[in-house]
Amino acid sequence: MTGESSNESANALPVHVGIIMDGNGRWASSRGLPRTAGHKEGLNAAKRIIAAAAKLSIPYVTLYTFSTENWKRAETEVGYLMSLIKLHLRAEFAFYKKNGIRILHIGDISGLPAEIRNEIQKAKEETASFTGTTCVLAINYGSRDEIVRGVRSLAEKVSRGEISPAQIDDEKISHSLDEGGLPNVDLMIRTGGEKRLSNFLLWQCAYAEFVFSDTLWPDYTEEEFLSSLTEFSHRNRRFGGVPKTQGNGV
Repeated sequence: MTGESSNESANALPVHVGIIMDGNGRWASSRGLPRTAGHKEGLNAAKRIIAAAAKLSIPYVTLYTFSTENWKRAETEVGYLMSLIKLHLRAEFAFYKKNGIRILHIGDISGLPAEIRNEIQKAKEETASFTGTTCVLAINYGSRDEIVRGVRSLAEKVSRGEISPAQIDDEKISHSLDEGGLPNVDLMIRTGGEKRLSNFLLWQCAYAEFVFSDTLWPDYTEEEFLSSLTEFSHRNRRFGGVPKTQGNGV
């Protein structure tokens, strides 16, 4: 998160992909199934896409797994999602190992049940040495909450005299966020037909490219993921500037 990723070469792959995995509930409802069935199928889609990213050696993929707003859902659905996270975090160790996937977490871990906190920590520890794609799980995550927590940590450093207010800059704010060493998001993908960020990685997406898909997440395929990457490779990323060949035009 300490700088803008450079991606100027033709057919370049993103360093960091964020994915809003939308449409699990609608997928299930359209088939006359409970919403929980959509979440279970969504997990299979997540594994499919992470495996594809690993094959392409994409360094980072962040998945919007459970937001701070998701607690507002029905108690039965929230309970199922928590169970799904708990059961599969370490149960997928063979999958992580086969694909060299390292697990990280962003979000307010203190707001999660103790058993979920333990599973997250164990998954991070057990995959820490893996050198392939880093899969960042956003669990109990909201970008505004993340920024507030980061700013509070900086305020505490100021109050202790460790830094002065004048020393607070983009880099210090970036490093105050969850897993502050992550690069900025290059490509943000959202499935399910909606076209908004929904409080996901707001700071990190300052210069991200966006690709929106009408496909419901459980139906999202490796082929569509590759198509999104191809579209990204054709984008002209100027980061506020203009190509030299265009002079001073807008």
